Amino acid sequence: MSDDHFSAPDAPASSVHAASPAPAPFGACEPPYYAVVFTSVRTDDHDGYEETDDLMDELVKEVPGYLGMDHARTPGGLSLTVGYFRDLAAIEAWRSDPRHRAAQKRGREHWYERYTVHVAKVERSYGFEAEDTVGT
Repeated sequence: MSDDHFSAPDAPASSVHAASPAPAPFGACEPPYYAVVFTSVRTDDHDGYEETDDLMDELVKEVPGYLGMDHARTPGGLSLTVGYFRDLAAIEAWRSDPRHRAAQKRGREHWYERYTVHVAKVERSYGFEAEDTVGT
């Protein structure tokens, strides 16, 4: 697979699909850190994708410096995943993992019509959460 498979060891992974309720986004954390933005359009070939996706979600948790992820997919098929890493060494460790490399190769051969990866340094991070007003 490509760098679109992330999940947080300390925080719940965010995953948004058309029929799913909206989960919480990955929380703000102390900068600087890095965001790997993976946008993709998949092919109609789904054979083995879910199993590989689940495996990548587990493997990335083992990378020191991995912080978490957000994921969304549009009804039209555009997928956006943002993985958060403490430093460039963590990104390189994930990018070069042999099991991840094998999944990337299979992704290019079968699962992805196209994709783009952007790596960005996060210099400011903050969040907002409305107070729960249920029952008041």
